[in-house]
Amino acid sequence: MAQTTHDADIYFVPKYSPWPLVGSIGLFIMVIGVANWFNEVSWGKPLFYVGVAVMIGMFWGWFGTVIRESVSGVYSRQVDGSFRMGMIWFIFSEVMFFGAFFGALFYARSLSVPWIGGEGDGVATQAFLWSGYEAAWPTNGPAQVGGEFQTMSAWGLPLVNTLLLLASGVTLTIAHHALKAGQRGKLLLWLGATVLLGATFLFFQVEEYIHAYRDLNLTLGSGIYGSTFFMLTGFHGVHVTLGTIMLIVIWFRVLKGHFTADNHFGFEAVAWYWHFVDVVWLLLFLFVYVL
Repeated sequence: MAQTTHDADIYFVPKYSPWPLVGSIGLFIMVIGVANWFNEVSWGKPLFYVGVAVMIGMFWGWFGTVIRESVSGVYSRQVDGSFRMGMIWFIFSEVMFFGAFFGALFYARSLSVPWIGGEGDGVATQAFLWSGYEAAWPTNGPAQVGGEFQTMSAWGLPLVNTLLLLASGVTLTIAHHALKAGQRGKLLLWLGATVLLGATFLFFQVEEYIHAYRDLNLTLGSGIYGSTFFMLTGFHGVHVTLGTIMLIVIWFRVLKGHFTADNHFGFEAVAWYWHFVDVVWLLLFLFVYVL
């Protein structure tokens, strides 16, 4: 039974929730769908969209449940502490997630490609399997997988997107200070600016992908460079999309007066996530586009 006390020693125990199960089913459907879509199975694409619809419904329902619990006053300081620890561990898992992909980029670029090119113990491999292959980055591999391609310049749209995300971090910080000062109008203005900057980033990333496929022949099939490029930038784009959606939810919650200067962890959690996304992009811009 739900507790309705603010006593820090009493922990709120929610009722049984269907949303974790719904989310697991949605993710399973999405993975099956996208795997078959990429393998050109006819029902893969529609199945993927079914999974997306299930996930949207799950987020809508789960967010709504937690928001209703929060505004009803059932969360104690102990619950607030557990939420903070949960968000910290979640962001840590995201650090490991992107760390694995940056590790794949490092391995391919600094170890695997030089080895195939004949460095170190790769002399025999280069002589008997890939004679004449010259190790260089970027590369689509000795077999020229996907044909010739051009790389994306760091000083065009990627630089613009870097400035957009840096600016969004500033606007979000201003909004946070406005929240703690009790200035709701200013808070709504700068939080809305953050949402707009995030949406603009996504728009330019779509434009970048169109340019890559149409003009540069840089695709997911362009060997190891193409796969690592789209893997890192694509997953980051997914995170920006989720962050933008969460910021929109927070904007409407601010509009309805859900937060106070002393009680606004929902805002803080999204701010942590957004600043993490900013840092990942800076690393991505440096190691994928510039170097």
